[in-house]
This record gives sequence, structure tokens and C-alpha cells, in this order.
Amino acid sequence: MTSPRELLSRAATRLGERADAEILLAHVLDKPRSWLIAHADDGLDQAAAERFERLLARREQGEPVAYLTGRRGFWTLELEVTPATLIPRPETELLVELALARLPQEGSPRVVDLGTGSGAIALAIARECAHARVLATDASVAALTVARRNAEGNRIRNVSFAHGDWFGGLAGECFDLVVSNPPYIAAGDPHLSDGDLRFEPASALASGHDGLDDIRRIVRDARTHLAADGWLLFEHGWDQGAAARGLLEAAGYHEVFTAQDLEQRDRVSGGRAP
Repeated sequence: MTSPRELLSRAATRLGERADAEILLAHVLDKPRSWLIAHADDGLDQAAAERFERLLARREQGEPVAYLTGRRGFWTLELEVTPATLIPRPETELLVELALARLPQEGSPRVVDLGTGSGAIALAIARECAHARVLATDASVAALTVARRNAEGNRIRNVSFAHGDWFGGLAGECFDLVVSNPPYIAAGDPHLSDGDLRFEPASALASGHDGLDDIRRIVRDARTHLAADGWLLFEHGWDQGAAARGLLEAAGYHEVFTAQDLEQRDRVSGGRAP
């Protein structure tokens, strides 16, 4: 019978680091990572060791830890993720912060999250602003199914869901805030063949020769879906800040800006309704 210490030592050698191995073993045992330290020399049954080995082998092939465990933390939420959804990333929390700062504090402001995926952005906003009415849309039925389960699992009630491509199916509807983390990687970018990106849905990652095709659509179409003084905010690549501001200014948006993430890279741009 082997112990957590022995399993993690061998796994760290194979992976080149220990953190992922700890996450996977804690998942297999349904224990917090701190348990692994307190019980480092406990004996583990063969079945658990074999389950860990199977996950470890998949991680060696590059499969993301979030897909192996089916979970990822974002904001104050614990979210289900599947290969039908992007894996929520810490830098996207900047978009949530900026959105919350621009939401009206009175009444019942309407928010739409375009391309919601796992529901991370929509659910974080809905949790922090119980007075808001949040709509999450996605062109993927499978992603919407995951997002709905995440709303239920986190007991968030002030969010609804709609199937559609960007503003498709939202004719006549207006919002105080439009947010999105759209695809923004250039098609053919070599990073699409590296790391976790190899396993994530390509349709949620790449967008035209310069990565801006979907952002162009959102900037154009949001004009007819924003209430007076409403805001459009969207995430983009670190080298797309100037292009994003140019699109917003050309479309007549006011108070156009770009905000940087914790690594001082351009990450979110936005503007007020034209």
C-alpha cells in the first residue's frame, strides 16, 4: 500500500512540478490539499492509486487540470467546466471588477454576458449585484447547459439564459451593461497548438486573421442594444488594446478606455453608449 507522499513524489518528477499532482490526488480522494500534508504517510487503497495514475497520465499528455477535475474556481464561485467551455482564468476577473464599478446602483439594471461559456462572468456579476437582472447567452447549447448547472450549484437566481450567436435573438432588447470575453486569438496563431489551448473549444478562442472579427461584430451591434449611458466592456489580447480603442472610437462610443491586468498588460477595453 502506497502513501500520498510517495505518489506525489513520483508524480512531481513526471510532471516537473508538484501543484498539479496535489490537485489531482486531492480530487481523487475528495479531500482538501491540506489533508495531503496532514496525512502524507497514510496508506491509500489500490483503487485510489489507480484512479490517480489514470489522471496523471492524461495530464502528462497536456490535458488541462480543470478538465480532469471538472472544476475551476473563479471570483468567489466554484464552477463546473467541461471541454464545451473555456477554462475561466484569473485575468478575466478584471472584467468583472470593471463591470461592477459601472453598474447603476439603483433600480434593476439589465446586464448581458455574450458568449458566457461556463457562466463565470455572468454569475460573478449576478452574485455581487442581487438587484441586477443578468442574461447569459451562448451559441453552444452544451456550454449553456454547464452554465445553468453552475447557476443552480451556486444558488444564483437573478440570471437567465438564452441560446444565440452574440446578439442573435435579442432584437429589441436593451441593456445597461454589455460584457463579453469573446474569441480574440488570430486564426493560425501557433499558441493554439500549445498547452491547455489544444483542448479548449476552438470556436471560443480564434476569430479571424487578426483575432478581432467577433469584437468588431460586438462593437457594431451593441450600439442598438445599449440603454442611454450604458457601457460595453470586453476582454481582448495583450497586444489588442489600441485596436480595440480604435474600433470603439470609430463606432462613436464615449469615454473609451483600456485597463491593464495584474501583469500590466492591456486586457479589457470599453466605452459608453454612442
